[in-house]
Amino acid sequence: MVPLGPEHFAGTWASLQEPEVVRLTGTHATFTRDAVSAWLEGLRDRDDRSDWAILRSDDGTHLGEVVLNDVDDDNLSAGFRIMLGSPRWFGSGYGTEATRAVLGHAFDTLGLHRVELEVFAFNPRAQRAYEKAGFVVEGRRRDALLWDGEWFDAIVMGCLSNVEA
Repeated sequence: MVPLGPEHFAGTWASLQEPEVVRLTGTHATFTRDAVSAWLEGLRDRDDRSDWAILRSDDGTHLGEVVLNDVDDDNLSAGFRIMLGSPRWFGSGYGTEATRAVLGHAFDTLGLHRVELEVFAFNPRAQRAYEKAGFVVEGRRRDALLWDGEWFDAIVMGCLSNVEA
């Protein structure tokens, strides 16, 4: 993993063109190339979040991105988000590996106590990967996402610094 920036435009843009990736992230927005470019450019100036590109170690292929966001210094907590950019990367362990690396950074480097996320109920594969990394289910936001005319729950999960994965 390396800090996400403008040099990752091609991989980020390709991810946003994958219908299954867009569905799994619950993204209703339509992005322009200019907006994505500006977003990536602006990340280096943010101090409330950390964004990384997930790159395959053997050849540098862009696999997706992982984020700690909404960092709350007062409560030693942050949100977590990950996006693998293509269904061909699903189920290969990349997400679990990246999640564990970010949790290590959150707890060991930043000194956070809690990291939380939401995963849609139609994505049990991701929920299992989060559980392998140490997250536990804490609750459910009913009918949190309207997708193609159907409502889906969001599963709330959290991981604490003093809990072993």
